[in-house]
Amino acid sequence: MADSAWVPGLVSALRTDAVTPRHSALVRVTHWITTLCFLALLVSGVEIVISHPRFYWGETGNVLTPPLFKLPIPASRPSVPTGYGYVLPDQNGWSRYLHFQAAWIVVLTGLLYAISILMTGHLRKNLLPRAADLSWRTFSIAIVSRLRFERPTDPDSRSYNVLQRITYLLVIFFLFPLVIWTGLAMSPAFVSAVPAAVTVFGGQQSARTIHFFVSLFLLLFLLVHIVMVCRSGFSSLMRSMITGRTRSNKEKI
Repeated sequence: MADSAWVPGLVSALRTDAVTPRHSALVRVTHWITTLCFLALLVSGVEIVISHPRFYWGETGNVLTPPLFKLPIPASRPSVPTGYGYVLPDQNGWSRYLHFQAAWIVVLTGLLYAISILMTGHLRKNLLPRAADLSWRTFSIAIVSRLRFERPTDPDSRSYNVLQRITYLLVIFFLFPLVIWTGLAMSPAFVSAVPAAVTVFGGQQSARTIHFFVSLFLLLFLLVHIVMVCRSGFSSLMRSMITGRTRSNKEKI
């Protein structure tokens, strides 16, 4: 058997996979509940819009009222003028029921998540931008990196950069509450109990129009989020959001 020689200064590095915790159980559960509910809200919301693809501003709006704008799609009701010679199947009944149920589940899930991130320190540690990151240089680097769809390094993939933190804060504490608020402002029962919920927007039709645009922003966020997950390592990020743990590559000397 040949003798093995050891040369001083020659170091062999072996890559090992270290399993580290990433997401708590509550974060994972609320994430997937919100995902399913958002998809239900999206599908049912599209069906509701198709029933009347005209948007107004103010308190009232109907087929006899000039619209603020209208979507160039056929409606599911023959009484709505769209310029098309046909109507789509009317799915307004089940879509409104599903929209209502999914919205309340999102409200309760969101409240649970908000309370959790405040009590566990997740908001302070992982979502609030660090003082060192609040500079135009750091922010511009994060924007350029995302526009180039650069894949983050292993350490960067285990934490949120300043652009992600600001985006998540905007979605969690502004867009989601606003889309829920404008949705409630379209409910006659809720408005009769809390009239100020709709008067602040200038009327139910104004709330509906704002609700539509906020929903588009949330859909855009979802699409960009999916793209960045795929670019940053789909299997690793999905594993961490399902099991709560992620594998990080380390060098063993």
